[in-house]
Amino acid sequence: MAHAYIPGLRVTDYMTFEVERRLPLKGRVLVQKGQVVTAETVVARTELPGNVIPVNLANQLGVPAADVEGTLIKPIGSSVQKDEVFARVKTMFGLMSQSAKSPANGVLESISSVTGQVILREPPMPVEVDAYVNGTVKDVIPDEGVTIEAKGAFIQGIFGIGGETRGTLKMLVSSPSEVAAPEKLDASVKGCVVVVGAYVSNDFLNRAIQAGASAVVAGGIDDKDLRDFLGYDLGVAITGHEEMGITVLVTEGFGHMPIAERTFRLLKALDGKVVSVNGATQIRAGVMRPEILCPLDGPILENQVHASAEEGLKAGANVRVIRQPYFGKLGTVVSLPAELQMLETEAHVRVVEVEFGDGSGKKTLPRANVEMIET
Repeated sequence: MAHAYIPGLRVTDYMTFEVERRLPLKGRVLVQKGQVVTAETVVARTELPGNVIPVNLANQLGVPAADVEGTLIKPIGSSVQKDEVFARVKTMFGLMSQSAKSPANGVLESISSVTGQVILREPPMPVEVDAYVNGTVKDVIPDEGVTIEAKGAFIQGIFGIGGETRGTLKMLVSSPSEVAAPEKLDASVKGCVVVVGAYVSNDFLNRAIQAGASAVVAGGIDDKDLRDFLGYDLGVAITGHEEMGITVLVTEGFGHMPIAERTFRLLKALDGKVVSVNGATQIRAGVMRPEILCPLDGPILENQVHASAEEGLKAGANVRVIRQPYFGKLGTVVSLPAELQMLETEAHVRVVEVEFGDGSGKKTLPRANVEMIET
């Protein structure tokens, strides 16, 4: 049977997945290989160097740069507190004095006899990395982090913003095409990952933040709403570092787009369960998808047929169209003709025959215009 490899969007109720948890710089790993951890378990810890604050003592004290070191009350390497006097010079035959106070807590790191500046280093900033999901430590990366292995549901989205968060998944809609009313954002959504249906607006996101929701999952979002919410045009490199007070995951694309039936069924099955969400998205080299993870003891969907992109695109595979004129539509592969076919642009490409479930029939599309939905 003809088949071809194609990148896949994974939506599955049960699989083994691995999550790498790595420090931004070398530190100390706090767990051991084989150890069972929860999502909140701190697996590694380090300290980032504190901020550097230059203090121009020559100007403050009115002395030549070469004489600055002699004005220090405390030697280099000493700790100082904010507003503590750490340098002084006497003038007018010792009758008057001029002093310099520390602008922050820190350590006197160095002094320059050329510039007359003292470098104050603020206290180091502790950084901790948690496990993110319940699982088992599969591998330890010495001084850097660990790899966590877990089994459960795994859902990838199309686009997201905001970093890692966790919460109880809460369905606010009963169908994939429904759009949740803002009135559903009551006290019960605090700390929850809320599924809001086919569309989420700027107003809804702001109200979700006020209600204390940790994340919002929707089928689509308008570019204007996204821009209004962020306050700027989003770049195309990578997301996930936005500090908006909430994580957003879009499962289908831009505009009003019902959540795919398969994705919606799985989200509904996860209603009431604690999930981990990450909105980080990268669309260039090293593609990164936003994700929802939920460790489980076993499959939760009946009659679920699992398919992987590693097996290749073949007849019967579920796909999503990712380019116009059928952008966003879901269908099933009918066949993969071996011969090249000519497009309107007169380019000869390999194609795939897809049958859509909305009654529009069978269409022939370039294989580059579809992506496989892994289950």
